[in-house]
Amino acid sequence: MALTRRSFLITTSLAAGVAAAKPLSVVKPLVKSAADLRDWAAVREQFDLDPGYAHLGLFYLASHPRPVREAIESYRRKLDANPFLTVERALFERPEDNMPLRVCARIAKYIGGDPNDIALTQNTTTGLALIYHGLPLKQGDDILTTNHDHYVHHEAIRLATERNGATWRKIPLFDSYDGISADEMVDRIRRAIQPNTRVVGVTWVHSASGLRLPIRRIADAIGQVNAQRSAAGRVLLVVDGVHGVGVEDPHVVQLGADAFSAGTHKWIFGPRGTGFVWARPELWASMRPLLPSFTAPELFDAWAQERKPDRPARAAWFTPGGFQSFEHHWALPAAFDFHDAIGSPRITARIHSLNLQMNDELRKLPNVVVYTPRTDGMYAGMVCFDVKGMRAQQVVDKLLEKKIIASTTPYAVPFARLAFGIMNTPEEVEKTARAMRSL
Repeated sequence: MALTRRSFLITTSLAAGVAAAKPLSVVKPLVKSAADLRDWAAVREQFDLDPGYAHLGLFYLASHPRPVREAIESYRRKLDANPFLTVERALFERPEDNMPLRVCARIAKYIGGDPNDIALTQNTTTGLALIYHGLPLKQGDDILTTNHDHYVHHEAIRLATERNGATWRKIPLFDSYDGISADEMVDRIRRAIQPNTRVVGVTWVHSASGLRLPIRRIADAIGQVNAQRSAAGRVLLVVDGVHGVGVEDPHVVQLGADAFSAGTHKWIFGPRGTGFVWARPELWASMRPLLPSFTAPELFDAWAQERKPDRPARAAWFTPGGFQSFEHHWALPAAFDFHDAIGSPRITARIHSLNLQMNDELRKLPNVVVYTPRTDGMYAGMVCFDVKGMRAQQVVDKLLEKKIIASTTPYAVPFARLAFGIMNTPEEVEKTARAMRSL
């Protein structure tokens, strides 16, 4: 009989006490029904936002809506009342009571995937690191990415290639913000793929400009390349999806990526410090875990029996182990329930409408240069721009004087940035437009 973590860590008498106790109950926080949330004012009431400000930076770190706050607090009370039993039941006893499995199942329902293909992480950064460090790359292999990706995406690639001996390149997807074309972006990626290219890494929605990439078309173009290659030479598509998930169509599995990383404490309004990676099962099987995991019992059994695991890797092997902010991780389903209660199509339409309204208002101002496209399919939840004669931070500071919270893009050349979510209103768009006109 395999030695389990439970039999290894718990004495016989204590184990008997645990077995006799009731299993961890499922926390079901109050989630208003779709009927209750049909009104956007009712949605706004779910957030404890300071009413003195227009909050246009919540994509950075979300305010928790009421159902998420209640779920976190409920689990926190359980942990404070009885931490040992709560954690044991939630992680190491019956599969039907296993909280990581429940969280993966809820994410899978939202993105249209299989729970077994999901690893839980703390954020997008951790997820990208797990992917790139886990890929079976070697000296001579090439990773292709773009000039427009975030620091953490580039750093995950750089650090991984320094260890495995692969190389990496960055290409521009366009020469000017005035002439961005989906056809050209796809074509540039296609033409930049070399015989030794094994990975293409891109970002769904650029936080530098608000541009949304045509991921499905990029995946199809890579698929045409792979049709002429052997399985060993296949090009993988890795996507940083954090500013798309929670805004766009939630069925991200249909985008065609091989691996997809996203934090859930931004547009999903999930507990802070939560995220996930989805990848194809055959990719997980080829990868190498970076950290010990608590969510794959076969790893513990192999260690206890002093042997290597006797099966290919799977997503659970990549969920970082150790003690976490359990109340935050376990409360994540409440955020997805909140989204479903409002309705993903309604959320997408609302966010697009508010940001397009802001985009149009800014384009009316002769001293403003807008970088975010307004073409259908090429924008999402933010608008990035410059005011002639002012630095981006000066613009942000001036708006803050008027109680409007904006941000700058954290890149070598920063822009001013506004992002309207479902807690914002058309009136806040007009308030911001008036403030911009005063500049």
